[in-house]
Amino acid sequence: MADLELARKVLQTEAAAILALIPRVDERFANAIDLLHACRGRVILTGMGKSGIICRKIAATLTSTGTASQFLHPAEAVHGDLGVIQGDDVVIAVSSSGETAEVLRLLETIRRVGAKLIAITGVPASTLAEAADVSLDCSVTEEACPLNLAPTASTTAALAIGDALAMTLLVSKGFREEDFANLHPGGKLGKQFMRVEALMHAGKDLPSVPAETRMRDVIYEMSRKGLGMTCVAGKDGELLGIITDGDLRRLMERSSGETLTLTAAEVMTRNPATVEPRALAAQALNVLEQRKITALVVAEGIPLRAVGVVHLHDLWRTEMV
Repeated sequence: MADLELARKVLQTEAAAILALIPRVDERFANAIDLLHACRGRVILTGMGKSGIICRKIAATLTSTGTASQFLHPAEAVHGDLGVIQGDDVVIAVSSSGETAEVLRLLETIRRVGAKLIAITGVPASTLAEAADVSLDCSVTEEACPLNLAPTASTTAALAIGDALAMTLLVSKGFREEDFANLHPGGKLGKQFMRVEALMHAGKDLPSVPAETRMRDVIYEMSRKGLGMTCVAGKDGELLGIITDGDLRRLMERSSGETLTLTAAEVMTRNPATVEPRALAAQALNVLEQRKITALVVAEGIPLRAVGVVHLHDLWRTEMV
């Protein structure tokens, strides 16, 4: 039988290690953010063993949130890869002891080229911490390992510090949802952050009729385009309203038989919900769900002009729904 109590203690120990970091988010942390924000080159992450794995994750998080970053293996660095570090870079070195020999061998080069150094270490008085421009304390009282040997709580703390740096830097740089979308075009995130303009029915596929169009022709346009609606446009192309299948049903229920002689302007719903072409598909989906509708007009300009229609089925095809 698995020792579930031990598993719970591991989680409690690692959670406590992260909570203990909160009071250490102080002026030194702010200085680290200032260095990263001012960086004109790249952010270079370096560390050995488990710390190196944490460095790879931090580098990936920074890169995906708009800060060019990469991992440099400290052992490989002294065998030809030191040229990666340039004067405009900021190096983040992760070492629990602060005395990792492979990492310390990089200090001379970092200083010589003029790069800045941020240390993430569990020993604030270590060689690495003393050599750094900014040192962040990620010490832990104990590892989650029952033998207090395997890096567990210490690597969790270092990773949490890295995430805190990346998220704070993201906000400091004004990184937006749109920027995130541009950096994540693939996978589920890519589908979530697709632009409406990539999904909308536009051009000859856009259902639209002039305001004076008789309902006989409005129905034909709606049937021909197959989206269950049509836009209604003024003489200058301005979006005046829309007519949907639901509008037609309600009109037939109360009509005295003159339905087909009415004009689009007499039947349309004014001020329809719209979305901009550059809006995220997720935003369009949110509007569709909130208003309980199946199609949304894509419009831009002043006055508004319809440039497309995005349908709920288009979002289904992207597996967003």
